[in-house]
Amino acid sequence: MPELKRLDAGHAPEVLAFELANRAYFAASVPDRGDDYFDRFTDRFSALLAEQEAGICAFYVLVADDGPVLGRFNLYDPEDGTAHLGYRVAQHVTGRGVATATVRELCRMAAELHGLRTLRAATALENAASRRVLTKAGFKPVGPAGPADLGGKQGTWYQRDLE
Repeated sequence: MPELKRLDAGHAPEVLAFELANRAYFAASVPDRGDDYFDRFTDRFSALLAEQEAGICAFYVLVADDGPVLGRFNLYDPEDGTAHLGYRVAQHVTGRGVATATVRELCRMAAELHGLRTLRAATALENAASRRVLTKAGFKPVGPAGPADLGGKQGTWYQRDLE
């Protein structure tokens, strides 16, 4: 059974492998991270851990029983009990309910471990899979998301109250 774990330094090799293996798949629905992301991965990963240590964000990885990362789930920009949710799952596990189940679990953890009351997530209009995940996980559409929110794409903001 895959396990949702708080990101730590030991996850770096598996996170990089996950991002590289799924790069083209992700780029079909979200802006590509670009070569610079991969060239400077170690520095960027260290910066994420520093943000998490400082309490600015909370980063999680969904890890398979045999070790590979199956997904990344992030809580970021917390303010007044509300944070943004971002996530991505490996192509080979899509369509199996993995993202929906993990988003639901992260909602529980966001309230219990991080004291959050509301989560918000934006998804591009053409990303039907992400819209389904959010809807199945109890999020409701609350308004348009513009190009500044979604790397140049139009979309929708979704919100879930955790209380």
